[in-house]
Amino acid sequence: MKAKEELSALRKKIDEIDGKLIPLFQERMNAALKAGDLKVRENMPIQDAAREQEVVNRAVSLAREDLKSEVTLLMRSVIALSREYERTKVINSEIPLLPPPRKPAEENISCAYQGVPGAWSEQALIKLFPEADSKPVEFFEDVFIAVKEKRVNYGVVAIENSQTGAIGETYDLLRKYGCFIVGRTWIDIQQCLLAPPGTSISDIREVFSHPEGFRQCGRFLHGRSWDLTACRNTAVAAETVSRMNNGRTASIGSRRAAELNGLDVLSPDIMDSAANRTSFVVIANEPEYDEDCGLISITFSVLHRAGALCEALMPLMAQGVNLLRIESRPATADKYRFFAELSACILDADIISALRQMASCCEYFEVIGCYKNT
Repeated sequence: MKAKEELSALRKKIDEIDGKLIPLFQERMNAALKAGDLKVRENMPIQDAAREQEVVNRAVSLAREDLKSEVTLLMRSVIALSREYERTKVINSEIPLLPPPRKPAEENISCAYQGVPGAWSEQALIKLFPEADSKPVEFFEDVFIAVKEKRVNYGVVAIENSQTGAIGETYDLLRKYGCFIVGRTWIDIQQCLLAPPGTSISDIREVFSHPEGFRQCGRFLHGRSWDLTACRNTAVAAETVSRMNNGRTASIGSRRAAELNGLDVLSPDIMDSAANRTSFVVIANEPEYDEDCGLISITFSVLHRAGALCEALMPLMAQGVNLLRIESRPATADKYRFFAELSACILDADIISALRQMASCCEYFEVIGCYKNT
């Protein structure tokens, strides 16, 4: 009972301290806002690295020895919040984060995918648009070009594998062509070893597949003296082996690819992980979203300095937004562009506020889609 009383007293003391902290914090933020207004009027930069370091050093000098690290983190966080608060008051809140949505196509839908019939991307397309007129193209970039030139309504491209991670080319092309993500789905990947009828595993000398297929089946391939030849995708690999039909070649791909190309399944389900899945996104040249969409994709870059990424993500933490995934891609020799997926809807006012605060911390910021996971 005594311990409970002591804890209750300590909690009361903490509440009293918080009651003093909050008014002081608000007073500091108001002073920072006035400083920000002055900087804008005089065309001065909002951030002053030398002044910030001076503030941190002064606070640390007042701290107990065993709390200096914690005080440094505290003051860096306060400074970051002040900077965000200043910036959010000077950015144009009238500019929408995402253009108005268009109405989704409902009939005569055409959709591009990379590969040939039997490719995993074709299977994702069939799942998403079972009645669509599918348009196979040779390269990932061709999908984006077809969408951008409005030769198709949509494109379906792989963006992540549960085993091998992000597919960097898709992120680069999203930025290059300015397409929007309007949907996403997952496809269970069950890679198999395929070969012409009558082929024996002992006769195989060369295996064709997409590089991702080789990575996903590393344990099965380990120790086998086979030449591994990369193709644009697994369906093209199956098509190549079927055309060669020499009894010494095989491919890694799907059962559908085997059926379409008259191949046998020599070894089923040869992946390293039985839970192997690939995520595919639907791209369009205009966004499509409503209040039922629960995923947001963004791309952004920050200053090349310590803590910049942490500051940019802080508004999401404050709003309780779940960051599902974040990837980095090189923008220049010493700078990176980030891509992130959030569990949120762009039509939520609190989310809009958090994203605007985040944008105020970034050198570059763009919302590239709000969509559903099918």
